[in-house]
Amino acid sequence: FLVYAFHAIGTPGGQSPAAIWWLITIWRKIMTQVLELVATTRENVGKGSARAERRNENIPAVIYGGKAAPLPISISYKELIQYSEKKSFYTSIFDIKIDGKSNTVLPRDVQYHPVTDRPLHVDFLRVSKDTNVKVNIPLKYTNLEKSPGLKRGGTLNVVLQSVEIMCSAMAIPSEFEISLDGYVLGQTVHLSDIALPEGAKLTAKDNTMTIASIAVPSALRSKARDEAKAAEGGEGEGEEAKAEGDKPAEGDAKKEEKK
Repeated sequence: FLVYAFHAIGTPGGQSPAAIWWLITIWRKIMTQVLELVATTRENVGKGSARAERRNENIPAVIYGGKAAPLPISISYKELIQYSEKKSFYTSIFDIKIDGKSNTVLPRDVQYHPVTDRPLHVDFLRVSKDTNVKVNIPLKYTNLEKSPGLKRGGTLNVVLQSVEIMCSAMAIPSEFEISLDGYVLGQTVHLSDIALPEGAKLTAKDNTMTIASIAVPSALRSKARDEAKAAEGGEGEGEEAKAEGDKPAEGDAKKEEKK
């Protein structure tokens, strides 16, 4: 794409505003991994209409937000399920085609059947390059084999599986990678250790919050306690021996009394 882009810009007319905007649009689509869905508008709304859609292997949904009115739509169950079961579903931008018209949206909520876990309804938010959203980004811990603490038998204690950030809807990270290279026993990972992309910020006020740690194994903890007790015991015995050595012998004590 980059080779083609530079070639296009270097050609006559390639530097026109329209051409540059087209290249930027395509680049954003690649970077944000825009996915496509096809939907139809729903003429009727309500429980009865929703049930009818589900009987026809469709999932009722709604597109809301922006300056436009909410738009009830219907999406094929088979088409939706290939995305909705993935962890990246809520951080993925979709281009929903309705009668040939594009609708750029972000999934915000899915209602599931309490028994079958089948999707019942989906909410999509209209987004644009000017839209900022709050999203939960999964955390992925890498380079575990390079952690001295884990090599010594420590365990990775994960406190948070994801973190909430505020960022542009068109630049949502798929995940945050946190390298454990060099982490020793007892060391902790904080929110401030996450490398945020430009324009993104954490919603949490305390960036010193612990999100993971290298826990000390119980065997090492008990060994450390035993060593500490042994050290304390050795010091105590030395003090007692010194105290005994300072005391006068019993015969000497009687002589002192007679004097």
